Amino acid sequence: MKPTLFVLAAGMGSRYGGLKQLDGLGPHGETIMDYSIYDAIHSGFGKVVFVIRKDFEADFREKILSKYEGHIPVELVFQGLNDLPEGFTCPAERVKPWGTNHALLMGKDVINEPFAIINADDYYGRNSFEVMAAELSSLPEDSKGHYSMVGFKVGNTMSESGTVARGVCETSDGLLTGVVERTSIGYDADHNIAFTDENGQVQHLAFETPVSMNFWGFTPDYFEYSEKRFVEFLKENIDKPKAEFFIPTLVNDLVNNGTAQVKVLTTESKWFGVTYAADRQGVVDKFAELHATGVYPDKMF
Repeated sequence: MKPTLFVLAAGMGSRYGGLKQLDGLGPHGETIMDYSIYDAIHSGFGKVVFVIRKDFEADFREKILSKYEGHIPVELVFQGLNDLPEGFTCPAERVKPWGTNHALLMGKDVINEPFAIINADDYYGRNSFEVMAAELSSLPEDSKGHYSMVGFKVGNTMSESGTVARGVCETSDGLLTGVVERTSIGYDADHNIAFTDENGQVQHLAFETPVSMNFWGFTPDYFEYSEKRFVEFLKENIDKPKAEFFIPTLVNDLVNNGTAQVKVLTTESKWFGVTYAADRQGVVDKFAELHATGVYPDKMF
């Protein structure tokens, strides 16, 4: 069975403004998602599931889903603040979504095969989809606890417009042992990659240091662990308006308690995205170059 691609498309970019998911950045009005779907199709994925907010369903169906008809099966699921387990009610003051792992849970009724999960507004590159599809397709039937993630080289994920936050990966024998969230990663005066740690000390990262860009591979048992952990999360955080249930948090727990192992897949792909408004033109230029050099055809869909 071919793996499924699960696309997180429910958020709005606060720093960029507007629905990045619907922004045409390619030379023919392509969205970043178009490139991800095209790469997924040509790498061996068999279905795409999008999770979005209900309030922009009509726009999404018209501008996004319609173009994929005849190319790959697609399904739509929705994330809302009131999508909570029995016994829990969303506080009236809550406006922030419950986080990426809550969004992932919205796919539990439509995904029954190994799947990869990505952000809608990130460009990951063809090779990253190839290595993930190959890994998921190689899993024995009914595999459990054999997860994966694409480990991008941090030097291939930087923004020239400002600092970035990255999940810096700790590994052993190709397996993930932990993800440490580092904020304000940027270039120093010598154009080396650096960040300030929790002790106020400047630390440097080698170009090749693997980081997580939220490109994970899971088997369906991950939904079961997510449901159980989300209940625990809500018991502890239901009244904290900014608390979020993140994918790396649960992955770390499952790795640390021996329930799962996560293979770190290496890729030469360069990640890019519109983190800041100033990034937009650079992304437009990169897509134009990718089309001009034949990586993508003039008409993808």
